[in-house]
Amino acid sequence: MVKVLFFARLRQQLDTGEIALADFCGSLSALREALCEQYPHWCVYLQRDDIRMALNQELAEPDTLVNAGDEVAFFPPVTGG
Repeated sequence: MVKVLFFARLRQQLDTGEIALADFCGSLSALREALCEQYPHWCVYLQRDDIRMALNQELAEPDTLVNAGDEVAFFPPVTGG
């Protein structure tokens, strides 16, 4: 199982903060595509160029591999001071 978290405005836009995917293995990019196939109305939010991804609480690139037991997070850019 892969735990998928959504933060900040994504949480409101997708109307959920967390889902679990059984039997997924592949890249972060493939995971994003799988989510868009399963939830087509999410694509407009998840496919934005400014959306960041993290794997096990570390920023990750789209080609990073996801394994069973991993935690993936999607979030918009954060600014602060």
